[in-house]
Amino acid sequence: MQKFIFSLAVSVFLSLPAFVQGQTSFGIRGGYSVSSMTYRATPSSPQTRTSGISAPTFAFVMEHFAGKNAGIQIEVQYLTLGFTQTDTVLVGTNRTELDYLKMPVLSNFYAGKGGRFHIKIGPHFGYLLNATDVQRDFDGDKFLPTYGGRGDNPRKFMYGLTGGAGLSTLFGKSTLEGDLRLSYEFGRPETQDRIFDMTSTNIELTITYLFQALKSKSQN
Repeated sequence: MQKFIFSLAVSVFLSLPAFVQGQTSFGIRGGYSVSSMTYRATPSSPQTRTSGISAPTFAFVMEHFAGKNAGIQIEVQYLTLGFTQTDTVLVGTNRTELDYLKMPVLSNFYAGKGGRFHIKIGPHFGYLLNATDVQRDFDGDKFLPTYGGRGDNPRKFMYGLTGGAGLSTLFGKSTLEGDLRLSYEFGRPETQDRIFDMTSTNIELTITYLFQALKSKSQN
């Protein structure tokens, strides 16, 4: 069901009139992200939530407006997800970082003129570039396994939904945006059935700079 919903969302957002008359801007986005994982080691075990890890993130951005207050935004983003897990009995910390190349495809909705409020929502997908077990102090069936070891085989493909809101201001042909986003991953890195179930969430606080590159004559 989740894969069906994701495929439907991709089809809807990609069918938006993104390349008809309108305004197109390019730019960069950067800031920090905080991610964490929630899992169940076995079907009968309770959910366990790990501590989050924070890491910088950056992206190249293309934003297109086919209408006055709505459009589409496509990004190519470098993002680090993962988890930090501590245990007071074993006295140690496990930390794993998963580096992804992520592509959000977001529908944009704006309200206002010079200073605008915006909402962005849509699917994302990506590819795992690297998995690193930064620290490993303990092991056990009730803990998350390693993903950067020799015998590990993490799933390369990621997909999920991203949504957020923020404020933007226009000055000349430039736009400056501040965003708070939340992403939920439908995919998971586990492929070896070492964990019964796991989900990942990610919060991003970023700033985007955009420069208008193209504009149709109808908007001049």
